[in-house]
Amino acid sequence: MIKALAGISPQIKQYLIITGNYWAFTLTDGALRMLVVLYFHQLGYSPINIAMLFVFYEVFGVITNLIGGWLGARWGLNKTMNIGLGMQIVALMMLTVPADMLTVVYVMIAQALSGIAKDLNKMSAKSAIKLLVPKGSVGSNNKLYQWVAVLTGSKNALKGVGFFLGGVLLTTFGFKGAIQLMAVMLLFVWMWSLFSLKAELGKAKNKPKFTEIFSKSSSINLLSAARLFLFGARDVWFVVALPVFLATTFNWDHWWVGGFMASWVIGYGMVQSIAPRFTGQTPSPRSAALWAGYLAVIPVLIAIALHYQFYVQFSIIVGLLIFGGLFAINSSLHSYLIVSFASSDGVSMDVGFYYMANAMGRLIGTVLSGWVFQVYGLEMCLWISALFISISALIALKLKN
Repeated sequence: MIKALAGISPQIKQYLIITGNYWAFTLTDGALRMLVVLYFHQLGYSPINIAMLFVFYEVFGVITNLIGGWLGARWGLNKTMNIGLGMQIVALMMLTVPADMLTVVYVMIAQALSGIAKDLNKMSAKSAIKLLVPKGSVGSNNKLYQWVAVLTGSKNALKGVGFFLGGVLLTTFGFKGAIQLMAVMLLFVWMWSLFSLKAELGKAKNKPKFTEIFSKSSSINLLSAARLFLFGARDVWFVVALPVFLATTFNWDHWWVGGFMASWVIGYGMVQSIAPRFTGQTPSPRSAALWAGYLAVIPVLIAIALHYQFYVQFSIIVGLLIFGGLFAINSSLHSYLIVSFASSDGVSMDVGFYYMANAMGRLIGTVLSGWVFQVYGLEMCLWISALFISISALIALKLKN
């Protein structure tokens, strides 16, 4: 790997190292999520209890993005990225204890550590791209969007592989064996990353004060609010409700559930990678409202199909695929806009604040996914999804072109 990187420019080399680091982390993160959902559903946990396992994961994601951006600006993004990798290894090892110790509270604590790790890693990777594209160069905005799209899309494709891997590993090695295997793999990546990432990457010239963690930019604040509702709309039916629905209503086993969720996320990631082809190379900020409007229609149509029992399995599978494609374009467009809006000096502060809103949306969506599904069913989850997307579109309309 090191020899292969020797003949290319320093910017490309760092981009590839960051992307590889992010890929490895994402693979274990996706597998861990599917392992936890399927294993604890297998143990007889209710949808609400399964959702609760992820609450600390999302809560600490909110906190981490807010504080992590500040830490990245002070310490450098190489340090925050490697700290995230190290913490994920610890979180995985916490789950290798005997089964009778895996209480809801204990798993919530392990997931909290994993949530901190994930968002340190993600914030660092997304922030670093802003610094690696030469500012003011010809086509720099086009290149920025392309690099963001490739990083985000490839990450989600690998997260989908992780979903499938989680189902396969659970069936093949059991919960503990699967976790141990992932921890060992990530340990090797972490050791490589410690010696490969450039020191001081993303470190602000003037060390920011802690009181500066909240963004003063109206564009970033609006985009962050739109992102909150956008990701809440996805997770309100995707995190707990959908996999449990597939397992109980369609009687799919772990392989089928993991494989289908994996295929969806892989396709989602592939569309993210080519999003500039759909939105244009330099889309206007308000185009986020247009694409959110397209997306809002899909959960409404699926909910109506469920209500009238219209080819339910076909409607959910096809509807989910269309939703995934449109959501991928929305997500990639948002990711480009935040990196574009962010200040180059201390970029992680702006990106961290934005992904704090992203994590808050996931938190709200995760809790609602378990509670609403258990009390009202998947149909209500879909109506809430459509409402959240509509709110996101209305907020995005206020962005200045």
